[in-house]
Amino acid sequence: MKRNVMQQLIDWKQDSQRKPLLIQGARQVGKTWLMRSFGKEHFQNVAYLSMDQNPRLQAIFTQDFDIDRIIEALKIESQLPIDENTLLIFDEIQEIPLALQSLKYFQEQHPELPILAAGSLLGVALHSGISFPVGKIHLMDMYPLSFLEFLDAVGNEELALLIRNADFQMMKVFRDKFILLLKQYFYLGGMPEVVQEYIKNRDYKKARKIQKDLIRLYEYDFSKHTSGIISERLRLVYNSIPAHLGQENKKFIYGHLRSGARSKDYEDAIQWLVDCGLAIRVSRVSKPGLPLSGYAEPTAFKLFLNDVGLLSAMCDLDARTLLEGSKMFEEYKGSLTEQYILTQLVSELGLNPFYYSEERSTGEIDFLVQLAGSVIPIEVKAAENLQAKSLKAYAEKYKPNNVIRTSLSDYRKEDWLINLPLYAISSLRRILQ
Repeated sequence: MKRNVMQQLIDWKQDSQRKPLLIQGARQVGKTWLMRSFGKEHFQNVAYLSMDQNPRLQAIFTQDFDIDRIIEALKIESQLPIDENTLLIFDEIQEIPLALQSLKYFQEQHPELPILAAGSLLGVALHSGISFPVGKIHLMDMYPLSFLEFLDAVGNEELALLIRNADFQMMKVFRDKFILLLKQYFYLGGMPEVVQEYIKNRDYKKARKIQKDLIRLYEYDFSKHTSGIISERLRLVYNSIPAHLGQENKKFIYGHLRSGARSKDYEDAIQWLVDCGLAIRVSRVSKPGLPLSGYAEPTAFKLFLNDVGLLSAMCDLDARTLLEGSKMFEEYKGSLTEQYILTQLVSELGLNPFYYSEERSTGEIDFLVQLAGSVIPIEVKAAENLQAKSLKAYAEKYKPNNVIRTSLSDYRKEDWLINLPLYAISSLRRILQ
């Protein structure tokens, strides 16, 4: 599969100030495939070392941080030269947290060595006594396939190119096809194994089984890295996300987890889910000032999953909904559509979204993003319902340069807003520029 982040790795290789690169992301988003494919295409050798259940690697990194000794040991383990022509890959690095700490010493003593590391950081976050190599490594986040990457994967590269080029005239011609593919993406999402299964067999049931297995694997990780009450809290928060998003007010309410639940008991669990890439936290702002992060309210937030397909699986969305007009976009009070837009803003556009609402007000803007030197309000409309009272009130109060409503309707620019089709949300940066 073609992944957009491959270019980031190419840029990293060519960087004269290169440091070890840590790729962060949830399990099964394609980190291993990406690293090995990149190494095969751009290096003479690839020394791939998985830290999962490898006692020899455990022994190598737990002795001390003598990097020359470690390099000699890695030569023996990989049976390859460890030099500037060999890409050194540490996969599942969370299984040996001291290996993560060693990246600091690799950077200081052997900066010429190209090193990629990857893993979910849940295990590291819960491991006491480990020093994260701040300032000594580069970080890169990896997500499930975006809608554009999905289009490429299922053989619709030409349609993806129309979106990349913001060719709205031609998009209008193929509108029905875009909407059908968007429905498929809502159901399948962007987890690579799920998409590969669908490409191979065109079987939605088999794809759904992989999604369910993946959700169980995540829950297994909770038990693997934690114990007792912490594991239970992680599971409780994770499984509550679809129910929270299915409500009219999607704000995360601790009391919905269980009677008497308090923020101090669950805030660590929420942060760990975010840190390991399983959840995305969208904080509230009551004033659209720059920078948005300076106006964020840490106690008011919404919690989303990392993939719209996993949300549809956790909600047990029936595949027959694919055939029922625009019903899929309206399911669960439009939460699937909001989930989709959020993940595209994050993975495809690299943005950090917030949402807007005032105290004691029912008016709300689904997302605010910081782009092109200003705050952009984005209202998400399932189907073709184009009522946007909250958006208009916001525009009249703050007079932003650009106002975005995204829906199933075609692109059009009006006096005070731009309507952007749901399937073309990744054109946002281009149309504002």
